[in-house]
Amino acid sequence: MTDWLIELMEILGAPGAGLAIALENLFPPLPSEVILPLAGFTSAEGGMNLPSVLAWTTAGSVVGALALYWVGALLGRERTLALAARIPLLKVSDITRTEAWFLKHGRKTVFFGRMIPIFRSLISVPAGVERMPLGVFTLLTTAGSLVWNTVFVLAGYVLAENWSVVEAYVGMGTNTVIGLVLLAVVVFVGTRLAERHKGRHALRG
Repeated sequence: MTDWLIELMEILGAPGAGLAIALENLFPPLPSEVILPLAGFTSAEGGMNLPSVLAWTTAGSVVGALALYWVGALLGRERTLALAARIPLLKVSDITRTEAWFLKHGRKTVFFGRMIPIFRSLISVPAGVERMPLGVFTLLTTAGSLVWNTVFVLAGYVLAENWSVVEAYVGMGTNTVIGLVLLAVVVFVGTRLAERHKGRHALRG
């Protein structure tokens, strides 16, 4: 992957880094913790202009986020509720509670969500489903992405040939997030199965 990114940046320059980040939003397995420090290192070596890298990677983040926003907007609230009704163990009330929470905290979630691995991409979908005003979404996404991108591009710029150290540290954070998500899923499924078992027992009683 590193070789592919280097080649992309050699061919396209800073726009290549922006393209890579746009794809990272759509395909999370492409890690920004590799793309951004590598872009910073390339800037330190004189291969790209640092302000251009920050501008293009932030633009790439926004483009990728907008694509997922429109996926959510096309899906819409009614389709989301209909899908929830068909998913085992999931209730429509779960979606409505999440919806109420997002309507209350959505702006903070979009901004800070741009700085959390995995959720960086996913947060755009509910924003689209709830039709958060496009201008607000774009502004918050730009601001959050600029913070995230600047930190990692500058880390690569400062660390130079040791830029890959960033990936190792962020990887631990990503694994922590994944672990917490899996734990939450296990607790959710366990709770719903227990509720279903209790309901059946009450009917028999």
